[in-house]
Amino acid sequence: MKISISHLTKYSYDSAVSYSHNIATLKPRTFDGQKVVDYNIEISPTPNEFSERLDFFGNYITRFSIKDQHDNLFVKAESIIDRDYSRVRESFFSKNCRSVTYMDALKFLQKLNSEIIEAKQFILDSTLIKNNNESMYEYAMESFDPTRSVFDATNELMTRIFNDFKFVPGFTNVSTPLSKVMKEKKGVCQDFAQIAIACLRSIGLPARYMSGYIETLPPPGKEKLIGTDASHAWFAVYIPSFGWVDFDPTNNQIPENQHIVLGWGRDYYDVPPLKGVVYGNGGSKLKVEVDIRSI
Repeated sequence: MKISISHLTKYSYDSAVSYSHNIATLKPRTFDGQKVVDYNIEISPTPNEFSERLDFFGNYITRFSIKDQHDNLFVKAESIIDRDYSRVRESFFSKNCRSVTYMDALKFLQKLNSEIIEAKQFILDSTLIKNNNESMYEYAMESFDPTRSVFDATNELMTRIFNDFKFVPGFTNVSTPLSKVMKEKKGVCQDFAQIAIACLRSIGLPARYMSGYIETLPPPGKEKLIGTDASHAWFAVYIPSFGWVDFDPTNNQIPENQHIVLGWGRDYYDVPPLKGVVYGNGGSKLKVEVDIRSI
């Protein structure tokens, strides 16, 4: 199925900004089950410097700098993707995936081939996720034992997070420690993904942060409102001899076609849709609108 995506970000500054430098991760990835058909990014004011490249994780990033005085920043990315994740999703339930136990996985991860070494970087500490939280380990081990398959245990972990944590917009921000999220059992999709990643890394399994979108459907008989979709986050666990498997703890489901991947990294810090620095005084107001439609 083909899907159109529009992502609008607008900053309004209280006073004029003399310089801004930004990094955008707004072009979806192409991989098995997802292909970018078209992409365009519009930036206003027109950047003085502009470049596009792949980052360390293979995400498509745009760097741009505005050196002229400005009081607004407008970034609009429009994409068309071809998404057919059904075959990939079906493979997650195959014997090849579900037969790898936790003990098997730990043994496989002791090997030194290139695939294992690449995956193991997602066990290490990252900016927002540290492996020194005993509560994460204890929470994870409620679902894992040596003879249980990694897939089944992770699936249960996802469901437990869905049931145990409450979705509360505004309770957290990017800098909120995971220990607080774990204690209060509140947060948003970013927090739930990072809680799951912290749990998996604490028991020695590679897990990565998935950044993207999820399409929302209107109630029966109602038209879909423009801009009601949103950025979304979930996680993936590495199962040796099989590969990466996605899980969405916010919705308690294994992603299907309605999940669109922008990029992945160690945590949110690696793949925010837009981040940057500005030189100026005063605050700013942020407005984000996302619209996703099947075409």
